[in-house]
Amino acid sequence: MSFECARFLVANRLARFGNQSKRHHAPWRAARSALAFLIERDLKPKAIEESNPMSVHDFKVKAPGGKEQDLAEFKGRPMLIVNTASKCGFTPQYEGLEKLHRDLGPKGLAVIGFPCNQFGAQEPGDEEEIKNFCSLTYDVTFPLMAKVDVNGADADPLFKHLKSEKKGLLGTQGIKWNFTKFLVDKDGKVVGRYGPTEKPETIIKDIEKLL
Repeated sequence: MSFECARFLVANRLARFGNQSKRHHAPWRAARSALAFLIERDLKPKAIEESNPMSVHDFKVKAPGGKEQDLAEFKGRPMLIVNTASKCGFTPQYEGLEKLHRDLGPKGLAVIGFPCNQFGAQEPGDEEEIKNFCSLTYDVTFPLMAKVDVNGADADPLFKHLKSEKKGLLGTQGIKWNFTKFLVDKDGKVVGRYGPTEKPETIIKDIEKLL
C-alpha cells in the first residue's frame, strides 16, 4: 500500500472517530498527533525506497592500501565490473579487458577488476603481488580494487547487488567462476551479465550501445 493511500484511509477513520468525540479535548489531539507521526515514520520511507531503487553508484568499495572507492565517481560512464584471478585458465582475458580499457576508455568506459580467491584458490597473492603480476604480464592499467568475496555470507555488498539485478544461467544468482562480467549503464543500472567463457571482445557491441 502506498503512503498516500494509507494516509487517506487513516484520515478517513480519524474523521469518523472524530464525529463521535470531542475534537477539542487534549487526549484526542495527542492521539491524532501520535498516529500521524507513526504513519510518517513507518510508511513514507518505504514509499521513497520503492520509488528510488538502489544503483551501482550507491556503493563504495575497498581499494588497495585500505582506501575507499566511491562508485558515484563513475556516474555518466558505463562500467564493466569483473571478478578476476591471476592463476586461472581465463586469466589471459586480462589482455582483452585491457584492450577494452584502452580503446573504449577514452569514450567513457570504465573497466574495474575485483580480485577474488574463492574459485580454486586461484588468486592467493596479496595486493602488491596481484598488481605486479597484472602489470608485468598483461600491462594492465585499468583499476584493480582490493580482494573480495563475491559469493557467500561475506560477499561484498556490490556483488550481492550485481547478482540480484542480473541472474545467471537458469536464474541462479551465484557467480560460477572467475572472470564473470557485469555491464552497468551510465545511470548505474546493471544491464548485462556475461559468463567466464565470454571473452571481452565478444561484448564490444553491447558496450558501444551505452557509450
